[in-house]
Amino acid sequence: MNHPVRRRPALVTALALACSVALTSCTAGPATGPGRAAASPASADPASRPDLKAFYGQRLRWTDCDTEGYACARLTVPRDYDDPGNGKTFVLPVARAEAGKPDRRIGSLVYNPGGPGAAGVQSLEEGMDEAFGRAARDRFDIVTFDPRGVGASVPALTCTASDDEAEEETTEPPAAEGVAPLHPRTEEERTAAAEGARAATEDCERHSGGLLRHVGTQDAARDLDVLRAALDERELTYLGWSYGTSLGTAYAELFPRRVRAMVLDGATDPSLDWSQRVLSQSAGFRRSVDDYADHCAEVAGDSCPADSPDAIRALIEGLYTRAEREPLPVSEDSSYAEYGGMDATAVLDAVSMAMYTPEDQWEPLSRALAAADAGDATGLGALDEEEPAPADKDPAPEDTDDVTEEDSGDEDSPAAEETPVDNEGAALTAVNCLDVPHPRDLAAYWDALPRAEKAAGVYGTAGVTAELTCRGWPSGGRTPHRVDADGVPPVLVVGTTGDPSTPYEEAVSLADQFPGGMLLTYEGMGHTAYGRGGACVTEKVDAYLVGLKPVRPGATC
Repeated sequence: MNHPVRRRPALVTALALACSVALTSCTAGPATGPGRAAASPASADPASRPDLKAFYGQRLRWTDCDTEGYACARLTVPRDYDDPGNGKTFVLPVARAEAGKPDRRIGSLVYNPGGPGAAGVQSLEEGMDEAFGRAARDRFDIVTFDPRGVGASVPALTCTASDDEAEEETTEPPAAEGVAPLHPRTEEERTAAAEGARAATEDCERHSGGLLRHVGTQDAARDLDVLRAALDERELTYLGWSYGTSLGTAYAELFPRRVRAMVLDGATDPSLDWSQRVLSQSAGFRRSVDDYADHCAEVAGDSCPADSPDAIRALIEGLYTRAEREPLPVSEDSSYAEYGGMDATAVLDAVSMAMYTPEDQWEPLSRALAAADAGDATGLGALDEEEPAPADKDPAPEDTDDVTEEDSGDEDSPAAEETPVDNEGAALTAVNCLDVPHPRDLAAYWDALPRAEKAAGVYGTAGVTAELTCRGWPSGGRTPHRVDADGVPPVLVVGTTGDPSTPYEEAVSLADQFPGGMLLTYEGMGHTAYGRGGACVTEKVDAYLVGLKPVRPGATC
C-alpha cells in the first residue's frame, strides 16, 4: 500500500477526525491531569516510577512475521496507568522493516497509519513502508504497532456478539426501521436517530465495557513511550498520518523532551470542540466532492458519470434524494443486500470515502455513480468493502520479565484468540467518543443541525447525527485546548490544501500551536501528502527526518 490507510469518515460512525479527527482525531489531553508533568521528578518521568519499571524494562524479541521481509514482536502495557499493578494489561503487536543501510542506521522511525482503528502491523505487512522515501527507509527501521484495543491487540474492542453469543441472542428478526434521512427534521426522525445511537452505545458497553475507558489517545501515547524504551531509543522519531497526528500531538505534550523528530501529516486541531470538528471535516468533504465534479474529466476522463461539473453534482444529489426515499438496489451478492440496498447514509459514505485518494478512487467512483444512476448501486457499495484484519496466531508476549499477560482480559472483553471482525469500526467510535467531550442533552445536537447544513449541506447534518453515538459514552475527562508542549523540538506539520478529511486550515492551526512548529503545504487534492504528494514532499520530509533539516516558512509543494 503506497498511501496512508484510508479510514471511514466520521460521517458514518463517529467523528473520524483522523481523528477523522480523529479525525481524527482525537486530540491530546488537557493541560493538566493524569500523565501531565507535575512538580516531582518521578511524575515528570514515568519511566522512573517503580510501578512502571517492569513495563519500561521490556526488550522486544523479534521473530519473522507471517509476511516475508518483516519482523514481529509483542509489547505489554498496563491497562490502567493510574493502577498499573492491577494485573490487567494490553498486549500490542509490533512490526518492523529493517533499515536498508544498516551500517548507516540512525534508529527506529515509528509510525501510525491513521484511524483511529487502523492496525499498524497489518498496514506494514501490506507494504506501508513503501510510502516512506528511500532516504528514510535506508536510515531507519520502520516500526509500527497496533494501538490498545485495535487490530490484534489483546484484548481487542468489539461492539458485536461473537458467533456463539449471536446464536444464543437470536430472536425474531427486527421490524423494518425505514430509511434514515441525512437531515432528521421531524420528531419521529430524530427519535429514531437517537434510539439507534443509544442502541449502538449499549452494544459496545455490553461487549467491551471493561475496555472503553482505557482506549483513549492519551493512554495510547503513553504506550508509545513504552515502545520507545523497548526499542532502546533515547528519543522518539515519529510520523503520524491523519489520526496519527492526534497521537503524535498527545505524545509531544506528555513527553516533549523525548521527541527527536516528529512529522504530523493530515493534522487535526485539538482546540476544536465536537461541533467545530464536525463542521470542519464535513465542509472538507463537501469541498472535495465539488473538486471531484470540477476535476473529474482531468482525473477520470471518459469514466465521468456526466458531461459537466454541474451535471455531476446534480447526479450525486439525485442519488442522495432517491436513497432517502428507498434504498438503491444492489445485487444479491452485495454486502448491502441484507439491508435491502444502499440507503442515503451508505451512498454518502461511499462518495466521501472516494475523496481520500483521487488518483486511485475517482475513476471507479465515476463508473459506480453512473451504474447507480442507471439502477444498480452494487459497484458503489463495493468501493468501501475491506477484508477484516487476520487474527494473530500467537498473542503471548515475549521477554517481558515481570510483565505477563495474566488477567489481561476480563469478562467484558472479547476472546483473546481472535480479532473481532468489526474491530476497526468499534475502535474508531470508542477512541473518538472518549477523546472528545460530547453533550448529554439531545437538544445540543438538534441545535447544531442548522449550522451544519449551512456550512456543509447533507455532509454536515449527517456528521452531526453520527455524533449521537458519543452522547452516552464514558467520559474521558478531556477538553479542547491549544497544544501545551514546551520544550519540544520543531515539529513538522504537513497540510494538503484539498484534504477532505483533515482540512488544511487545521494543519495551519496545529503548526502555529507548536513552539517552533513548521508547516509544509502540499497544493493538491486527497487525504494527506507524504507517500502520495510527489518528490517535493518526500524530499523535504526525509531531509527533516534524517538530518533534522528545518522546512522554511511558507514552504509549498
